[in-house]
Amino acid sequence: MHLHTLGLAGGLLAATVTGVAAQAATGTPTAVVIGGPNVGAIAPEFSLPWANREAVGPAETPYQLWRDRGKTVVIAFYPADFTQGCTAQLQTFGDQYDSLFGEDVVVVGISADSLESHRRFAASLDLPFRLLADPDLTVARKYGSKGDGGRPRRTVFVVGPDGRVKYRNLQFNALDPTHYSELGSAVQAARGG
Repeated sequence: MHLHTLGLAGGLLAATVTGVAAQAATGTPTAVVIGGPNVGAIAPEFSLPWANREAVGPAETPYQLWRDRGKTVVIAFYPADFTQGCTAQLQTFGDQYDSLFGEDVVVVGISADSLESHRRFAASLDLPFRLLADPDLTVARKYGSKGDGGRPRRTVFVVGPDGRVKYRNLQFNALDPTHYSELGSAVQAARGG
């Protein structure tokens, strides 16, 4: 697998060229474009409905990223509620919330699942943050996080108080302690400005 970064107007896109398997099947390498904001770019704005462990949020007050300008925001895309990897990731976020993030950091999880599924999932894990519903993967596309099968890929972004991406991991591993350590360090650095 080769990773090439291409400069394009408005930002950078990473194009992953998968060689051996694609060539064996078709004789031609296949390019999969994975976009999304690079570190230093302004985080794409979005507005999504939300749920937390207590309730589904009111339809008239969706989560809007711009409202958290001036704060550090962690945006975690994940494939689905109640799956093994997603449960491990979000449970770790909840269990280590104070050490990974701190009370002045906003954390949102985003998947294509329904608001009611999000409410039940957040309640089952006693999550101290909101889960946002992106059923059409509109926001996942903006962040280069659209996966196969109508689900987002597991990716994590840290947006600083200035609205710029301070950290991104386009292949966050829910079972790798190193990824949580790197995320925690990125959050601390972003909180400092």
